[in-house]
Amino acid sequence: MGEGSGAGSQSAHAKGAFVIHVEPKSRSITPRDAGERLAEAVGLTAAIGLHVELALVAPLARAVPATLIGSGKVAEIAAEAKARLPEIIIVNAQLSPVQQRNLEKEWGTKVLDRTALILEIFGERAATREGRLQVELAHLTWQRSRLVRSWTHLERQRGGFGFLGGPGETQIESDRRLIGERIVKIKKELEGVRRTRDLGRKARRRVPFPLIALVGYTNAGKSTLFNRLTDAKVLAKDLLFATLDPTMRGLTLPGGGKVILSDTVGFIADLPTELVAAFRATLEEVLAADLIVHVRDAAHDETEAQKDDVLKVLAELGVPEDRPIIEVLNKIDLLPAAARRGVLEGNRRPVSPDDRGWAVAVSALTGDGIDALLSRLEGNIAGDNLNLSLTLAASDGAGLAWVYRHAQVTGRKESGNNIRLSLTISPQDAARLENRFPGKILPRQPVTTDR
Repeated sequence: MGEGSGAGSQSAHAKGAFVIHVEPKSRSITPRDAGERLAEAVGLTAAIGLHVELALVAPLARAVPATLIGSGKVAEIAAEAKARLPEIIIVNAQLSPVQQRNLEKEWGTKVLDRTALILEIFGERAATREGRLQVELAHLTWQRSRLVRSWTHLERQRGGFGFLGGPGETQIESDRRLIGERIVKIKKELEGVRRTRDLGRKARRRVPFPLIALVGYTNAGKSTLFNRLTDAKVLAKDLLFATLDPTMRGLTLPGGGKVILSDTVGFIADLPTELVAAFRATLEEVLAADLIVHVRDAAHDETEAQKDDVLKVLAELGVPEDRPIIEVLNKIDLLPAAARRGVLEGNRRPVSPDDRGWAVAVSALTGDGIDALLSRLEGNIAGDNLNLSLTLAASDGAGLAWVYRHAQVTGRKESGNNIRLSLTISPQDAARLENRFPGKILPRQPVTTDR
């Protein structure tokens, strides 16, 4: 048995916990390293302030219906629990209600599985009303699935009112009904959130700034990169799921073009389906994005496996396969010096906007590679856009408003009664621009924005 590596860093007053990672012996089931999965589970446990006293891998030849893991390992952990008296045992696997109840009896303490643990983390981290609603929805959906006949304490009957007749509904039926009613109410409230987001997107489309969404495995450094690019002050800690609520900021690219950057919740292997469903309103920002930036932890031993997990969640969300994605290898400051120089040298490689086979290497912490990333963002966003100049009368307010709605204004100079604009615009909108202002469109001429 191995001691949890995170134990020494926790507060002496934190609750004691065991972490058990259940590892199928068949590598076809999980290609990831058991030690890394255990370390991730320890990190998740530490993320809610639990002091990890014992962390071990439980090999699984075949699932046992009553307890998931074999009787020998159950007895071994029971002996440790009797000696150390942990307040909770985390099982890094999916437990059925029956398995959870039986393990709690065997070990004499509270047991949480992976889904419940992640729900606990999300419950602690949600800062906005929307985030709290989404977490509550996920938790209630999960809890409703646990209301099965095996939970005998829920079989008590409440006395019915005289006019109803009969003994009344059982506790389990009452709880299921109350949970169902609350779920319906939360979904209605979140539908209002979705409509508000749709209105926000429509407003952004009227001021045509492209949307770039940062996605990635939890703790890959998305928020640190977001702060580096936008000078924001989003919480960025070496902590799993430090960001739950989405944040948006404007970003000016090197050529003067403006985009909106969105920081989103991190993904994780075996993300509970309840959470994917509950956070769909938040993750719709990813679906609406013009460009997705996939931030990876380049220094992590399982960066490739984490990449696969993120792509799996994106597919589950329904992100189209042809959506442009830029890979960013973050945390290169943690790589050996030679490897760091090598990946930074790769940033100089010329790349076409549709090249998805090359990643940009950066350190969001030190700023290395950020210029190359900004150039790559600009290249992808611009794509086939045209650079044009247009001169309008200063009195043509309707015309100016139309241009600002349909093009990206990168330069403006006022001269007398005229205003000359430098524009970046898509070929489709360029045709509309020509129809709206026939004979006034010219190739781009340098224009500096008046201050």
